[in-house]
Amino acid sequence: MTNEKFEMSENSFSEHDQKSEIFDDSEYQEHTQHMRKYETMEGFPEIKGYNFEEKFDFDKFTDSFKNTGIQATNLGMGIEITNQMIENDTTIFLSCTSNMISSGNREIIKFLVKNKYVHAISISAGGVEEDIIKTLRPFVIGTFDISGRALFDKGVGRIGNIFAPYDRYLYFEKFMQPLFDRIYEEQKSRKIPFTTSEFIFELGKEIQREEKYEESVLYWAYKNNIPVFCPALTDGSLGDLFHFQKLKRKDFYIDILGDHQKIVNIVLNAEKTGAILLGGGSAKHYVLNANIFREGLDYAVYITTAQEYDASDSGGNQQEAMSWAKIKVNAPNVKIRAEASLVFPILVAATFKKKFDRDKK
Repeated sequence: MTNEKFEMSENSFSEHDQKSEIFDDSEYQEHTQHMRKYETMEGFPEIKGYNFEEKFDFDKFTDSFKNTGIQATNLGMGIEITNQMIENDTTIFLSCTSNMISSGNREIIKFLVKNKYVHAISISAGGVEEDIIKTLRPFVIGTFDISGRALFDKGVGRIGNIFAPYDRYLYFEKFMQPLFDRIYEEQKSRKIPFTTSEFIFELGKEIQREEKYEESVLYWAYKNNIPVFCPALTDGSLGDLFHFQKLKRKDFYIDILGDHQKIVNIVLNAEKTGAILLGGGSAKHYVLNANIFREGLDYAVYITTAQEYDASDSGGNQQEAMSWAKIKVNAPNVKIRAEASLVFPILVAATFKKKFDRDKK
């Protein structure tokens, strides 16, 4: 199923004067002469859900989304487009906001990075630091509606219904201090600052000192040489630590420009580019903006709850991106209007997991 099958226009419809099976000739003629112009929509995909009375088949289940309607149809399209990316050896960018790392989607992203199914990542600063933090100490399940005052008094931060005790950031700071010392000395030795992706690469290298290092997304990105971009690296706890480093060492720098050249080169050297964009923010736009240099992505799958009506980039849809040459005008694309912790695992199970199982045989 392709986008064209879902794009309805005046040309999609044809005049139908066929008889309805409900009426005989005379009744049909009598009823239709009193009706305004209408279409029978014959030939369009029929709305139909999965039959749970049959033996459960996961492939049939996910394939049924395309004809379910509402956002299930968009998810079905997203699955199909992602499979096209895989089949056509596309250079795949994954962008995500930090809550994807806060949540159990971190393990799904790790699966993609560990198995080299994505080729570059764009992420917010919280996602970088929380991957390290959760390798050191876990976050725990909480609730959305607990009193902020109660959590503040107990020294617990809240990310939706995920609780992050303050002490996790003490462990993070302790982990970071020797890395900062090493990075600073290497910066002086090589006489140029680290780019953000080089700094994140060193984080993935450094986390090997920890017992549970193989749980880390950044470790597998380091091991597989998959660049992790973070255009707003100071927007979080890392930024606070950078602030203190700058007070301590006036000649400490991070190079942002170098990463922009790096991501543009990846885009220009790719035969085809595709993106799976979880949420919005700078992580999303960094991928879209880089692809302007090749007149747009060849494939795009958005998963977000943000809407386009406030003119924010986070909510901006594919048509808006096409107007800036961030997505090719004929590119298969879809915006799945849903919360990513619900639908991203399903999308991965119906696409990359199938490839994983095929590759193991």
